[in-house]
Amino acid sequence: MKALLLLTLLAVAANASAQGAPAAADPHAAHHAPAAAAQGEGELVDGEVRKVDRDAKKITLSHGELKSLDMPPMTMVFRVTDPAMLERVKAGDKVRFAVARVGGQFTLTRIEKAE
Repeated sequence: MKALLLLTLLAVAANASAQGAPAAADPHAAHHAPAAAAQGEGELVDGEVRKVDRDAKKITLSHGELKSLDMPPMTMVFRVTDPAMLERVKAGDKVRFAVARVGGQFTLTRIEKAE
């Protein structure tokens, strides 16, 4: 009887695995999907450069509301996707920029000086 129960449980587990059921060991598996890799990208927001840290590949911006990321106006540090973006701006510059959540971190994907 125990052998039959064990075989039944193994068959059910194998069937669930074959049908692509989410793994119970990784409750965050949905967060690793490619579609979730860059959330919020595209929205241009007004801001002002507070600090440029070329060595760390980061920029500090005072910005307006980031609606696509549900973030109120504030000053914060962002990583950059391309360090060359940091060569085009300096502290005090008025800018328009786009941010996305990449790998769980807010990352600057685009920046341009405001006219």
